[in-house]
Amino acid sequence: MPRTSRSERSAPSSKSPSGRRPRRTGPRRLIPTWRVTVAGLVASLLLGIGGFVLAVSLVQVPDAHAAAVAQSNTWLYQDGSVIARTGQTNRQNVALDKVSPAAQHAALAAEDRDFYHEGAVNVPGLLRAAVKTAKGEGTQGGSTITQQYVKNTYLSQQQSVGRKVKELFIALKVDATETKDDVLAGYLNTSYYGRGAYGIQAGAQAYFGVDAAALDPAQGAYLATLLNAPSAYDVATATATGKQNAMNRWNYVLDGMVKENWLSADERAAVTFPEVKEPQAAPGLSGQAGYLVNAATDYLVSHQILSEAALAKGGYTVRLSIDPAREQDLSNAVQSQLTANLKPESRPKDAGAQAGAVSVDPKTGAVLALYGGTDYTKHFVDNAARRDYQAGSTFKAIALAAALDSGARTQSGQTIGPRTVYDGTSGRKVRGGTGTPYAAPNEGGKDYGQITLQQATDWSVNSVFTQLAQDTGLEKVRDTAVALGLPAGTPSLGAQPSLPLGVATPSVLDMAGVYATLDNGGRQITPWLVQSLEYEGRPMALPAPQVTQAISEQTANRVTAMLRGVVDDPGGTGFRAQALGRPAAGKTGTTDDQKSVWFVGYTPELVTAVALFGQDPATGAQVSLSGTGGTDGAAGGQYPAQIWTAYMKAALKGTQVTSFPVVAGQADGGSGRGAATTPSASASPSPTPSAPATESGAPTAGSGGAGPSDPSGQSSGASTGSGRPGGQGGGATTRPGGASGAPTGPAATTPAATPRPSRTPSTVPAQPSAPAPGPAQQGGAAANAAAGDGG
Repeated sequence: MPRTSRSERSAPSSKSPSGRRPRRTGPRRLIPTWRVTVAGLVASLLLGIGGFVLAVSLVQVPDAHAAAVAQSNTWLYQDGSVIARTGQTNRQNVALDKVSPAAQHAALAAEDRDFYHEGAVNVPGLLRAAVKTAKGEGTQGGSTITQQYVKNTYLSQQQSVGRKVKELFIALKVDATETKDDVLAGYLNTSYYGRGAYGIQAGAQAYFGVDAAALDPAQGAYLATLLNAPSAYDVATATATGKQNAMNRWNYVLDGMVKENWLSADERAAVTFPEVKEPQAAPGLSGQAGYLVNAATDYLVSHQILSEAALAKGGYTVRLSIDPAREQDLSNAVQSQLTANLKPESRPKDAGAQAGAVSVDPKTGAVLALYGGTDYTKHFVDNAARRDYQAGSTFKAIALAAALDSGARTQSGQTIGPRTVYDGTSGRKVRGGTGTPYAAPNEGGKDYGQITLQQATDWSVNSVFTQLAQDTGLEKVRDTAVALGLPAGTPSLGAQPSLPLGVATPSVLDMAGVYATLDNGGRQITPWLVQSLEYEGRPMALPAPQVTQAISEQTANRVTAMLRGVVDDPGGTGFRAQALGRPAAGKTGTTDDQKSVWFVGYTPELVTAVALFGQDPATGAQVSLSGTGGTDGAAGGQYPAQIWTAYMKAALKGTQVTSFPVVAGQADGGSGRGAATTPSASASPSPTPSAPATESGAPTAGSGGAGPSDPSGQSSGASTGSGRPGGQGGGATTRPGGASGAPTGPAATTPAATPRPSRTPSTVPAQPSAPAPGPAQQGGAAANAAAGDGG
C-alpha cells in the first residue's frame, strides 16, 4: 500500500480524554547504543556477530507499496471449479492526528504499553519466537508495535526464522529513521481488523460507521480487541464463547488504559460495551459461497496454517474438499423439504427457522457438502459451525458408545448391552449417584415401564439414558465424547447427570465428525475442508489428518447396529429415514423447549448431520420451533430427517448399495435387521450381584433383542425382527411372555419389556417440568434444558 507522507504521519496527536499524551515522541534519531547491543545479541545468535554488523549497515527498507497491496484469493471446489474470489481490501490511510487519542491509547494498551520508551524489538519475545519456530512448535507472540508494523508493511505473514531475521533488521532501521508517531501511524494504518478492513479508519467505519477521529474509549478498545482475533471476536457473528472472550479482552484493554494513566478510573467506570454494526458481506459471497469460504478460513486459521491477516493480503489458491454436485444436492434438499414449506409472511413463526447441515466422508474425514444458512449476505452466522444450540438426544449415541466400550455394568452388576432392561418410567430418579437424585421426564411425561436399552434408543427414552450414563460413569461419557470428536471446550460438556440428554452445544460439523467415527469402525478423523493450498502458484504444506482409535471397532459396529433401530423400527423417532431404501443408522435430537431439532444419520458411505435452530430474526434470541412450517410441535424426526433423506437419496444416487459390518445376531449381514437367534442360555429374573449374569433370554420383537452373547458376556447386535420384506423394520409389540433381558436391580422389578405406546410420529406433546435436582447432581441451570427430548 502507498505510505502516507512524512508530513501527514509525523503530525503530533492531540491530547487524550484524560488530558495525557502517549509517552515520548520525538524527532528522527540514531539507534541508541543499548538497543543495538541487546538486539545485536539476539541477531548474533541467528546470524553471527559479523553478519549482524554488516546487515545493520547495509539493510535497505523495502518498498512498502507492493507488499501492502492486497491480492485476490481464489477458492475452488474439489473439482477445480471456482467457488469465489475474494481479496478486495477496504483500506484508507489517515494521519495520526486523524485517529482519536482514545483509540491510539487503546491500541497501545492492547499491544505494546512500553512502545514510547522501548527499542524496536522485544528481545525476550523474539528469542521465544525464534526458538519455538525453529523447533516447529507453532507461532509465538511478543512482538513490539514496531515489529508488527514492519511485518504488516514490508514482509509476508510467513512464520519462519528467515522472516523473523528480516523483521529484526528492518525494525532497527525503521526505528532509526522514523519517529514513534510515524511508526504508530503506520501500524494503525496497516493492521487488520476483520471484515476485510485494513487500517483503523476502515475498521471504524466497518464496525461503528464513524471516522477514526471520532472513536470513543469503548469503540477504540473494541477495535484494539479485534487485533488479537478479528473473526473470533466479532461479536455480531461470534459464538457465545467468542463473545465472552471478546468482552474479557475489551476489559483488559480498558484496564490497561487506566493503569497507564490514559483513562481515569471514573471514565473507565462509565464505559459500556459499544453497539457494533452488522457486517456486510463481500461481493461474490452470496448463497453458500460465503459459508464455504468462512468455514475454510476458520480451518486454516484454527490449525495455524495461515493467519487472518495473511489471507486478507491475498495471493492464495485454496481448493476445498467440497463436492459441487453434493453441495447442490444439500441446498436442494433444504429448499424442497423446508424452505418451500415456510410462509413467514402469514406464519411469523417460520421466520425463525435456521437450517445447518454437513456431509462427511467417514473414511477420510473430508467435508463433502456444507449448508450454512439461507444466504451468507443475509444471515452471517454459519449454522453448520455455530456452537450455541443444544444437541439434544443425538448425544445418546455417545452414551451408548461409552457404556459398550467400557464394559459398563448396571447397578445390580450386569454387563450392559442392547437387551439390558431398564425402567422407562418418566421422572424416575437415577440410582447410584450422590446428592439429590436426578430425575428426567420423558417426552410428554410418557411412562414406558420395563424396556430394553434397544427400545429406549429407538424411542429416545430419557429416564433410561440418564441411568445408563450413571451406570457408565459421567466422566467416562464425557471422555468418550471428546475421543469420538467433540472439542474438549464444547460449551456445557461437563460430567453432569443431564449430559446424555444433550445439554452440550456442539456444532453440526462437530456432530457429523462424531458419527463419522462410529461409521469408520471407531477411528476418529477430525473433519477437514482444505484439500490443497498454494501461494502465488507455489504449493504449501498442509497437516495430514490424524487418525486415532477412539473406541474399539466392535463397539462402533454394535452402536451402529443399535442406531439402525431408530430408523428401522416403525415406532422409532427416525422412521422417516426408511424412505432412503438403504441400510441406515442415526439418531434424532429435540430439546425440551424445541429450540433445536436434529437428525444425524449415516450409511456405510456417507455421514450427514442436519439441524434446525430457532432464532428470532430481529434480536437473535433462541426461540421455540414448535409450529414451524405448520407442523404440530417440532422434532428431529420431522424436517431434519426429511432433509437428510432427500439429500442422501440424491447424493448416493447411482452408487452401489453396501451393508454395514456384520455384528453377531444381525442375521442378514447388515442389509436389514432380521430376527436374532435365541440365546443358548437363559437369564434369571433375579440376578445375584456377586455373580453377574450374562445377557440372554428370548429377544423381543421390536425391542432390539440381540443375538448370542459374545465371549465377554455382552450381547452384540440388535434386531427388531418384524418380518418385513428385506428384513428391515421391527414391530413394536412383544412376543407373548417374551423376557428380553435381566432387570437392572432395584429399579427394574419385571424382566418383561414393554412395547412403545402407539403415537402419531409428527406429534410432540408439551413437555412437563422435571423435578429439580439437588446441587450435588445438577450441572447448573442448563442441566435440565434438554430433559424433555423425545427425539
